Amino acid sequence: LLPNGINYTFATAQSEKQLLLQLKNSLTYDSSLSTKLATWHESTNHCQWIGVQCDNQNRVSVLDLSNESITGGINDNLFMLVHLQTLNLAQNTFDSIELPLGFGKLAELRYLNLSNSGFSGQIPLDFSNLTRLVTLDLSSAFYSSLKLQNPNLEKLIHSYTNLRELYLDGVNISAKGYNWCNAVSSYIPNLRVLSLSNTYLTGPFDSSLRKLRFISVIRLDGNAFSSNFAEFFADFSDLSVLTLSSCNLSGVVPKKLFQIKSLEIIDLSGNRYLRGYLPEFDNNGGSLRNLLLSYTNFSGDLPESLGNLKMLSNFDLRGCGFSGMIPGSIKNLSRLIYLDLSQNRFVGSVPSFALLENLTVINLHGNRLTGKISTGSSSHWKGLKNLNFLDLSDNSIGGEIPSSLFALPVLKVLYLSNNSFSGSLNISSYSSSLEVIQLNIV
Repeated sequence: LLPNGINYTFATAQSEKQLLLQLKNSLTYDSSLSTKLATWHESTNHCQWIGVQCDNQNRVSVLDLSNESITGGINDNLFMLVHLQTLNLAQNTFDSIELPLGFGKLAELRYLNLSNSGFSGQIPLDFSNLTRLVTLDLSSAFYSSLKLQNPNLEKLIHSYTNLRELYLDGVNISAKGYNWCNAVSSYIPNLRVLSLSNTYLTGPFDSSLRKLRFISVIRLDGNAFSSNFAEFFADFSDLSVLTLSSCNLSGVVPKKLFQIKSLEIIDLSGNRYLRGYLPEFDNNGGSLRNLLLSYTNFSGDLPESLGNLKMLSNFDLRGCGFSGMIPGSIKNLSRLIYLDLSQNRFVGSVPSFALLENLTVINLHGNRLTGKISTGSSSHWKGLKNLNFLDLSDNSIGGEIPSSLFALPVLKVLYLSNNSFSGSLNISSYSSSLEVIQLNIV
């Protein structure tokens, strides 16, 4: 019962306003940092408070208290706002208190976000009452203190037929491949986002995941699958994000995975036994923005058609087995910000990066590059107005070091050591932002 004897099932708009005020008064938060709670006053219409929205009957349907520096616990008044469709308590610090019982009373919820909010303990079974959920986010940027073991994943989601987005990153699920794959594919086959990074899942991947025909985002980083790459991932035609970094994966990644038109981000880094080759990329170049394969066993040549990836901004092949020449078409990647091709077996000369004015990092360390970097005009480097890190060390590059390198406006770190540079170097006339230089000249 509400304080005035009004049953919460039939709460009027006025009683919901009182519930909100009681909730505010019960919460511990820093009023100097608050942009929502600190502005709530009894003299104003609660439907116009920041963080609150009402439906056409003036019932509270949205409550957003994210980033409110809340600490401590939650008053049960929250669970009397039974018309809520959206509840966001993300980015607070609930001091590792256990998730309270009561969320299951909010049966109208479509969107529930408790990410990075500091809750701990077992996720209560009453969460499974939220059968209208479209998005559930209990994730943490790091390993959290939340567990999903008894009840387990299957018991949580078995009634989530409307769910489209599931974020449980950092929650201790500790499920084996067959169990978690079948739970997801059986109960939430219309899922579009599956984000279960660092959840203590194991492999192998079960083929039942093929049922996720609408899947767009798969994030499973940091789980010790210790199994082969699931080749059927390449059959998800709507896939836009696939991240499987540091999962102890092996086997071969099919080339066609990289050719999915909707693919924007792929991160397979940190899987030392994972093999594969980059395919040819057609003229329209697709949507790929992040291509991250560092510390895998990918090998072969980089295709000249790499230059067709016009949207590419982060390209990391550090510590792989690539060889051949770095294709000159790399100059066409006008959106490129981060380039790391270090610790491979690339040969030939350093290509021109002059047109790539967005580049902040170029790392070609530890290859077999030869030739000169001063060939032609100084415009070879001149356009790199945002470059702050350049590493060409541990190659076999010769000739003179172009003084134009020292004129780059924001370059802070320059590694040129263990090459075959010769001649003299006069940089006194250049105003340099350099903080770290390593070089040797013979």
